[in-house]
Amino acid sequence: MANELILLVDDEPNIIELASMYLRQDGFRPISAADGLTALVMVERHQPALMVLDLMLPELDGWEVCKRIRASSDLPILMLTARDDDIDKIVGLELGADDYLTKPFNPRELVARIRAILRRTESRSPEATDKPLNIGNLHVDPARRVALVSGRAVDLRAKEFDLLLALVENEGIVLSREKLLDLVWGFDFYGQTRTVDVHIAHLRNKLAGCTAEIETVWGVGYKVTA
Repeated sequence: MANELILLVDDEPNIIELASMYLRQDGFRPISAADGLTALVMVERHQPALMVLDLMLPELDGWEVCKRIRASSDLPILMLTARDDDIDKIVGLELGADDYLTKPFNPRELVARIRAILRRTESRSPEATDKPLNIGNLHVDPARRVALVSGRAVDLRAKEFDLLLALVENEGIVLSREKLLDLVWGFDFYGQTRTVDVHIAHLRNKLAGCTAEIETVWGVGYKVTA
């Protein structure tokens, strides 16, 4: 994890300067962009290990930057915003962000969250997850990150696939919303369990015709059964 390249995207120079200082002290290599379009160019050019992305940006806002990146990449994204709004958090996570931090923030917490996201990314053990899984007519291939229903490819966003995989790997076991947040997003989102419900609803729509059912266990969480 040491010496990883971190892309900071924010149009406030003082935030870039402060975050960069703390990241360097912790062994990271920060680079920065002040607008959304430049951020996309730098992602392509430098291939950072993680992006810290402000939502309110010139040229292209953070939601659109995240959306475009998620169309082709699983680059870990930590979103920043000046708004402490639950709906914004849900939308940000729904687009595929890995974590969410509200300004003003403690730079030590920023570094800690970056480390947590990178640890989770690195801990996806190929030995543990490469074996394809089948439940009914649902086929999930973790190595290729592909889900098929009766041979038909299902178009899933990164976090939708991760959520499906967590459920399938625990077939028949009820997982609480808090547990799913930990398994899929890898961080305590301070009670933002609503985002799990949003992703479950999307999964159910996209898995139309699937004989593997995502069941709601009221007051507890969700499980997958055939």
